[in-house]
Parts: sequence; structure tokens; C-alpha cells
Amino acid sequence: MSALRLSALILVATPLVAQEKELTSGRPITPEQACFDVTRYAIDVRVDPASHSITGSVQVDARLLAGTDALVLDLDDRLEVEKVWLQVDPEPEKLSFEHAQGELKLNVKGKLPPVGDDFALVVEYGGEPRVAPRAPWDGGFVWETTPGGQPWIATANQMQGADLWWPVKDQPDDEPASMDIRVTVPKPLVCASNGKLMSVTDAEEEGWHTFHWHVSTPINPYGVALNIAPYETITREYTSTAGDTFEVTYWVLPENVEKGKVLMDDILRQMRFMEETYGPYPFRGDKYGVAETPHLGMEHQSIIAYGNNYRGNPWGTQRGFDFLHLHEFAHEWWANLVTAKNWNDFWIHEGFATYAEALYVEHLHGEEAYHEQMAEKRGGIRNEGPVAPREPKSTADMYFGDRPGSPGGDIYNKGAWILHTLRWLVGDEAFFPILRRMAYPDPELEGLTDGSACRFATTDEFQAIAEEISGQDLDWFFEVYLRQPKLPKLETKRKGDELYLEWEVPDDLPFPMPVQVQAGDLILRVEVPEGGGVTELFDAEYVKVDPRMWILKEEE
Repeated sequence: MSALRLSALILVATPLVAQEKELTSGRPITPEQACFDVTRYAIDVRVDPASHSITGSVQVDARLLAGTDALVLDLDDRLEVEKVWLQVDPEPEKLSFEHAQGELKLNVKGKLPPVGDDFALVVEYGGEPRVAPRAPWDGGFVWETTPGGQPWIATANQMQGADLWWPVKDQPDDEPASMDIRVTVPKPLVCASNGKLMSVTDAEEEGWHTFHWHVSTPINPYGVALNIAPYETITREYTSTAGDTFEVTYWVLPENVEKGKVLMDDILRQMRFMEETYGPYPFRGDKYGVAETPHLGMEHQSIIAYGNNYRGNPWGTQRGFDFLHLHEFAHEWWANLVTAKNWNDFWIHEGFATYAEALYVEHLHGEEAYHEQMAEKRGGIRNEGPVAPREPKSTADMYFGDRPGSPGGDIYNKGAWILHTLRWLVGDEAFFPILRRMAYPDPELEGLTDGSACRFATTDEFQAIAEEISGQDLDWFFEVYLRQPKLPKLETKRKGDELYLEWEVPDDLPFPMPVQVQAGDLILRVEVPEGGGVTELFDAEYVKVDPRMWILKEEE
């Protein structure tokens, strides 16, 4: 798109109205948003630590999919829109707009190009963005100070949406193919962001400089992040399993450089395991980056937020590695490479990443530690809503714990346990290829770095991959575990030297789940079809059903 003559146009804005809409991402899409597809964003913002404010502009390059008289972007009402331009070659045009209840509605009647053609919007805006009450869960900007008294700033907005600080089409299934991010901050602060660092230049204002980052691959908007501090960097060259060499960099506070070097060694070990398990790191064409943040963490693409204070496992047993980093790092595959098309499949992000923790425990410490790790996860399952409902949902529908029918944290722990049980059902020979093909459906994609491997995915797609590789019909498995919340219950009865097993399933759904039975020193796999199954116990005095806790079921 040609440069816009920003000074030529002055627009009329309606007064701001107090925000009434719930802060959530992926609200039901309206025709005014469904009618265009975003191809690129260009963010240019000045971040002022003194006033806790931002000013700047965002260019939205898009393609028109359907005729419309209005376009809608999402932007929090705390931020004031000053001017908007529509770029249709060759000249820009001014737009009138309304900004209320988290929506920026643009009047484009008679101004858009034909359907199928490209256009651009430029929104100039600023103000004091929402301060995160409890980052990263309740998001916004985090304004803190380092132990040395310098500004320490981060963004985190997965649940509430990227529109907390920049105008965006806040729908999970519309990712730009690329982005440019320019951030101006006071010297000597450093801005670590997504993609590859293209330049650091002096700003017009003395004592300030501008960091230009370019994202060369598709990116989910909530994964766009600013991390600002007097960072130092620890960088290593890493050779991928695909043969590419790329930089791994940790942006660390000066006070924590020595701790950061230890973490970097851990990061590289985790990188090797993840690549060997799921396929090559997807964004090696840009970088792998980690930034030390004043909040716990978040999976921002190619610039993972890390705020675990080097404490290993914040959720349970220490296992000799940093759980927080591994969980967020797993999202580079499960959220950033493979993105849920709608938030109703949010478990593909969180369940897969949570299960990666257990797999890494197994890699380091063996099978016993793996089962101990899964036992820790079991206690956090609520079963109050389906993990993957079929109808579209917003983040509030899926995650916010006070909403009836919301699965909440079950997208993490229950999601991980569903994968754990699937592993038992199909066996390792099928299960691990299933994971890898879910990440990269075509093995040829593993060698590409141009972003063409990135895709949207659904639970139905995962089921299809699992069925193809395992050779089993798994509709019953996905129906019971993902489409409704209640767990099956296993009824057992011993009669002499025989053990009878039968599943009691919500709504009498089919559930032919085989069960492991330990009879003395023997380990038996017992089929349990409709109507129940039976196995001989061979005079065993000691009998244990599901001794390794493979099956997600109602606890007695």
C-alpha cells in the first residue's frame, strides 16, 4: 500500500461511551467484520512509562469479501480514536466513525473497492490502556519497575483480546499473514517483540529510540506482545532437527544474567525434546525469543513471556526443569503453529501444552514420574462444561470460571488427561505419530519456514488424524470426553475367579474402553464392550483395576 498523507484528513468522531460490553475475545462475528479478511497489520506506537500511556497508529491491510456499508474493528473504550483513513488506490479518504462499547464502527458506504480487491485502514489513537488487574489471566498493560528502579512493561491480553491496546479484528480465525511492529521507548529501555529485529533507530524526540520488528509468518493477534525493560541479551545459535540454524535469545533483566544463563541451557534442552516430539520449531525463520516479564507468562509467538522467577514448577513437584517456560514454549506448536479456529476448541492450545509437561517429565525421569505427574493433574478437573462444545464460543464462554457451563481450567488438566487416555487406547506406536501429524499434517511442511505450515484446526480434525493413524473408530471416545462434561464410571464385581467390568456412561453413550487389570503379577488388557466384559483372575489374591491410572473416569 502507498504511504498515507495523514495530515490531509480530519475526521468527525462521536463521543466515547462508557464500555458496557464484556471484555472477551471472539464475540459472535457480525456482518461488518465477516466481510473482510486481514492480510497484514502495521503497529507504530510510542510507549511512555512516565504517563502510562501509548500513542500511535495501526494500519490494517485487508481484502474485501462481501459488500458492506460499514466495517467494524475492536478497540477498548479507554483508548481514544483521533483519526481514521481509508486507503483505496491511489488516494486516501477520510472516514466518519463511532467508537463505543469496544467497537470502532467505520462508515464506508460507497467508498470500498469491488469485492475481492484490497484496501487499507489507518487508525490513529492513544490514551491510557487498561492496566492488567491480574496478568496474564486478567489482561492489559503491566507497568512495573525492575529491582534497579527502571521501568518494566509488558502486555498480556489473551483472554480479553488484543483490542485492549490496539485496533484489531478480534476473531481467532483471522490472522494476518505478516506484521510490522514499531515501538518507540525512552533510552536505554529495550523493546523485545515478535518476529525479527530489523532496526533500532533514533526517534525524532531526543532521548528516545524506535525498535522495528517484522513478523514474517501468520500470527494470532493476542500473541502480539510488547516487553520493555533495560534488558540484556543472552543468545545462542541452535541447529534445528530440520537442519536450519537460528538464534535463541533471552531478554533478561541485568540483575538476573547469571540465572538467565542457567535458564538458557534448560531452554535449549527443551527445544531439542519438543522438536523431536512434535516436529521442528515453527518460527525459526524469525527467531526463538524469551523475555523476562513482571507477570507469570504467556505464549506470545517467538517472544515467550517468562516471569517464573527461576523457580522450576509453580504448580507441583519439582522435576529439574522450568515448567512455566516449557508450558508456554509448547504453545509455539499448540496455539501459534496450530491455532484453534474458534475458542470452542481452546483445549487444543491448553490441553496439548499441559500434556507436554508430562511428556517432558517422562523424557527426563521415566514412566513412574510421568504417571505421578498425571496424578497431580487429575485433582484439578471439575467436569462442569464440555471441553470442546460444538457451537462457537468466546474466551469468556470457555474460560471465565463464574459462567455456568464453562469448562474453565478443564481445558488444561482435563485436556491433558484426554490425551493421556487416548495414548492408552491407541498405544504409543500410533499416539506419537498422531501428535506429530496434528502439528504438521504433511511431513514436507516440517522443512518450511515461510509460515505456510501455520493453520487453523478443530477437534474434528484431530479426531480424523487419530482415526486415520490408529485405524480405529474414535467417535465414541471424542463424544464422551470432549462433547459433554460428565465422566464415565467403571462398575466392577468379582465372582470367584472372574472379574466383571461394565461402563456406566452419561446418556448411555457408547464407550467400549478397554481396561488394564493387574491380577497378581499379571497385567491384562480387558475389552469392555457394550454389556460389559469379563476376565479370569487365575486365583490372584491381589487385583487392581486400572493400576497405572490410564483412564479418565469418575473417581470412587
